[in-house]
Amino acid sequence: MSPQIISALAAIFTFGSIALVYLGVQASRAKAATPEMEERLERFGSASEAASAATDEHISATPVADQLERAVKGRTFSETTRIALARADLRMTIGEWLAVRITAAIMGGMLGLFVGRSSMGLAMLFFIVLGAVGWMAPHFYLSHRAKKRTKAFVNQLGDTIGLMANSLRAGYSLLQTMELISRESPAPMCDEFRRVVREIGLGVSSQQALDNLLRRIPSEDLDLMVSAISIQHEVGGNLGQILDVIGETIRERVRIKGEIAVLTSQQSLSGYVISGLPLALGFGLFLMNRDYMLGMFVWPWICLPIGALILEAIGFMVMKKIVAIEV
Repeated sequence: MSPQIISALAAIFTFGSIALVYLGVQASRAKAATPEMEERLERFGSASEAASAATDEHISATPVADQLERAVKGRTFSETTRIALARADLRMTIGEWLAVRITAAIMGGMLGLFVGRSSMGLAMLFFIVLGAVGWMAPHFYLSHRAKKRTKAFVNQLGDTIGLMANSLRAGYSLLQTMELISRESPAPMCDEFRRVVREIGLGVSSQQALDNLLRRIPSEDLDLMVSAISIQHEVGGNLGQILDVIGETIRERVRIKGEIAVLTSQQSLSGYVISGLPLALGFGLFLMNRDYMLGMFVWPWICLPIGALILEAIGFMVMKKIVAIEV
């Protein structure tokens, strides 16, 4: 196959992938709830809960996403993806998320065909590598967004528990306290407690609603607060005083984690630089002198870049493990 044909195929598939992404975004916007609908649903549930209910009835933005939704329904992957989307606060169905990942993989593969258009073997190699990168890139984005949101929630948790303790001492009930947090706290704290209050309003028990919150925000600090509330609900006691102690513990832990992050920031950055520098250098040499670098992609010399990539990955994980200090 000639390089011209490979370039033409890459251009066609890239244009098609961009068109699919555009149609998906437009369909998602069309599916979004209007302000009038939000106001009517305010007493019963949020738009995200309504969207979740619609997902269970096989309603999706596009027929392709609907088919993907049905294909993975009931599998462990489906439930894991649903929880990950909830943790990242992405209002997408599983079918839509899979469509995004497939589109990204196609675009990465077509870019690989264009980069390696000088030979068929090299084009297939870059097609597989960049296609895999395109498939995994949305997953890394989802994980990063979920971790960032969880970290922001945990950083706000100490002050929120203090607010809960003061509200309980002022005579508020637990539900009234959570309603106050949903109104006065910044995001993502207000979003999550608003969802808890609405679940209780829909008939879910307070314990189950807090367990759902813990499933969306996996945190040891939040687990400690939920356990304290559950124990107080069963055996009684001064919940405000208990929350005061827990809040002080959480604030101190957040402070220590911040100090550790500052002390280990140089080592963390060094891990990214040391791991990325050989890859960037190799890619730059490939762009400047393609024939010189192609000599490494023939047997048995191809074992050298493969082994280097494996060792790079191992070294990066070791450096991340060294600076990961548990508190």
